[in-house]
Amino acid sequence: MNDNLDGFYLNKDEPQKSCLLALRTIILNQDSGVTETKKYGMPCFCFHGKMFCYLWVDKKTLEPYILFVEGKHLQHSDLETGSRARMKILRINPSKDLEIGIIEHLLNQALDLYRNGVIKI
Repeated sequence: MNDNLDGFYLNKDEPQKSCLLALRTIILNQDSGVTETKKYGMPCFCFHGKMFCYLWVDKKTLEPYILFVEGKHLQHSDLETGSRARMKILRINPSKDLEIGIIEHLLNQALDLYRNGVIKI
């Protein structure tokens, strides 16, 4: 794990900690071009140096979520736009089993935007 990010993951209480660590592994395993860094105090995942998603925890609900940077290009009933024009989030219930199929599907849709040149790398 990146020393710069240890605190973000390890300072969380359960079940958020385990959920975030599992999401981190899922994201990093989607493509060898995915790397992790820290931006704005949160884990940021890049594809060949271009930001594509973040992990964060909603301060009110304490639910982890994946924020897709180019979410406006993604369509799925579980994605929320809120007041954002460009980004969308996928909330994750840390007390339930992860819906890995949906998570991986959305991650690959997001990565395909970069792989296929919709978003320039």
